[in-house]
Amino acid sequence: MSQHIFQSSSELQNIPEAAPKASPSFSVSEKLALYGSSSLSGIEHLRLLVGKDSVADALIRHFGSLKALSRASFRELRQFLTRRQAEAVIAALSMGTIAETEYALLAPLTNAKAIYKANLDMKAFHQEVVRVVLLDSQLRCITKVEIAKGTLNASLAYPRDIFRPAIAHASFGFVVVHNHPSGSVSPSEADLRLTKRIASGARILQIEFLDHVIVGQPIDDRPGYFSFQEAGLLWRQNKKKRNP
Repeated sequence: MSQHIFQSSSELQNIPEAAPKASPSFSVSEKLALYGSSSLSGIEHLRLLVGKDSVADALIRHFGSLKALSRASFRELRQFLTRRQAEAVIAALSMGTIAETEYALLAPLTNAKAIYKANLDMKAFHQEVVRVVLLDSQLRCITKVEIAKGTLNASLAYPRDIFRPAIAHASFGFVVVHNHPSGSVSPSEADLRLTKRIASGARILQIEFLDHVIVGQPIDDRPGYFSFQEAGLLWRQNKKKRNP
């Protein structure tokens, strides 16, 4: 039986028109209206956001990429933009992360990947920040509390500052999350010492210390986080304490 390789005109009318790869006859606004946001490049989204092609192009030239732009501070953006434009750019570039974070918080935080996704906002921090995520008996987030903010490479955190909100909220357990602004997720000696001290205090207070997760940037095939629990470090500490 022969096959029809050409569709009828009625069938062709039902096929959505494809967006042109490049057409000088269409403005960015027209492309958005005709074909949707998926037809626009990253720089075209930025041009719509700031309202001027020249300003959007200057931002990309200065910061190098949209990813680098997303890490820019409000003060850095104000060199190129009005206050309102800078606010809009920060809000727009943060929306995807915020949406993913809020979605992750709908489910129990049962593993390091879930904890990482629930704290993705920390990837953009320029300072090292220590955060405690308090959990109920179903491992759902009660609240997040930022414990300490440090310099570019180090933070000051004390176990008592972590246990205080855990006790105040009568939480079943908690996880500690902190970021490395450098992007590397390798734990430092200070990270190891802090984790050991927290684990010791949690045992005394009988509060579940479920994990300590370092947030950084994905590199090659490695995830953008390090989990003390997955690395077996929390387990080894507990074993040493229980079997001296």
